[in-house]
Amino acid sequence: MLLKLFLLFTIIPFLEIYVLIEVGRYVGALNTVAIVILTGFLGAYLARLQGISTLHRVRVALDRGEIPAEEMLDALLILIAGIVLLTPGFLTDTFGILLLIPQTRAAIKGWLRQKIVRWIEKNRVDIHL
Repeated sequence: MLLKLFLLFTIIPFLEIYVLIEVGRYVGALNTVAIVILTGFLGAYLARLQGISTLHRVRVALDRGEIPAEEMLDALLILIAGIVLLTPGFLTDTFGILLLIPQTRAAIKGWLRQKIVRWIEKNRVDIHL
């Protein structure tokens, strides 16, 4: 796990810098900075919209007496998207915006569910609600 985190925190910044330099070579430094700022604003706007929508769904589920598990997973992914969008760069912005698109987020939630179920089965975690 430590190796994965180390690689994550070293390789991604290097890739971001490389992509920023390459894009800057083609469209210019100022345009590159403008694009990064624009994607940041777009991402913040989308995160706000998705966050408000998810909060509404949480309230509706709670009003019906249901546990808003799906909505809470959505909220976690939207939070991660917001954090990733704070990092300047094209790769992180792309990942963040993909997390904000409901269809893409649904696919990622399915993948996460499988990982969680496998972890629970592997570790024989007994969950009582």
